[in-house]
Amino acid sequence: MKEICIGAKKLGRDEPPFIVAELSANHAGSMDKVRSMIAAAAASGVDAIKLQTYTADTITLDSDRPEFQITKGPRAGMSLYELYQKASTPWEWHQEIFSIARESGLEVFSSPFDLTAVDFLESLEVPAYKIASFELVDIPLIRRVARTGKPVIMSTGMATLADIQGAISACYAEGNHQVIVLHCVSGYPTPVEEMNLQNIPYMAEQFDCLVGLSDHTLSVDVAISSVALGACFIEKHFTLNRADNDLDSAFSLEPLEFQHLVTSSKAVWSAMGRKGFIAKESESYTKRLRRSLYVVKDIDEGDVFTSENVRSVRPCNGLPPKFYDQIIGAECMRKVQKNTPLSSDMIKGFDC
Repeated sequence: MKEICIGAKKLGRDEPPFIVAELSANHAGSMDKVRSMIAAAAASGVDAIKLQTYTADTITLDSDRPEFQITKGPRAGMSLYELYQKASTPWEWHQEIFSIARESGLEVFSSPFDLTAVDFLESLEVPAYKIASFELVDIPLIRRVARTGKPVIMSTGMATLADIQGAISACYAEGNHQVIVLHCVSGYPTPVEEMNLQNIPYMAEQFDCLVGLSDHTLSVDVAISSVALGACFIEKHFTLNRADNDLDSAFSLEPLEFQHLVTSSKAVWSAMGRKGFIAKESESYTKRLRRSLYVVKDIDEGDVFTSENVRSVRPCNGLPPKFYDQIIGAECMRKVQKNTPLSSDMIKGFDC
């Protein structure tokens, strides 16, 4: 598929990259902060914001068993249940978030984490769905999302080729071919050297679908570079200020960084252009400064052209230099003053 629409916005290889600000858990439990985040995201020039729709009870269990405890990273010491209680975006906020985002000119959609979340998001008329990397193996969830008939954007962190193919096939089996696959590494943050951006054109070739990037590195460089490899969709986490130390702020971009991402990624897309050597408007004047053949000494009719009286110089008013060897030794057909561009009518027997 060459083109997909998310709301009023087109996505595809022939469209500028679609930039998404992921709000995630950086709301810090404050709807006022969410309002400020949406305003800042809109001002930075993004195309959309994205939420995550779940509750602690729909994503995990409230258990003391060891496998439900977080033992590494900045959240060590919390249980999964405690983390998701703190990180989730309250469902009662969604309607206002959607309204504010749309009033700001942004598309807005979400990642559902269970079937009830899909039903809820359908009531809000979401234009698309995002499948998080961790849910890529939840085929029943993917099938339910695919049945909505809306675009399905799937992150591929931790996935094997078979995992990705299985998720795509689940969509296709429901008659939904509006699939965008996002290259992703589920490291928070992700070391740049682990990004393997070559997977972007590889996935486009393997799955014959639109491909983008979900990026958790600490800079904009990887995301901007991905555009040159064919990414038509870029998602990064958004924070007002990393110093706030919200749950996801350590691997999120601040507003000015997002503005840089938007500007630079779209500039890279514009620079990609199309294949082929065609005339460029910016070269229309400078092209005259290419070399050509000039008569550099006075010549009389019947004289022979030599390396002493013909040179390749700028600008390009004369014959191209490729004819130099053919002209040397030929007879001049008329008198020519020095500093005159060499033309075919001056050369006896010349055949270009």
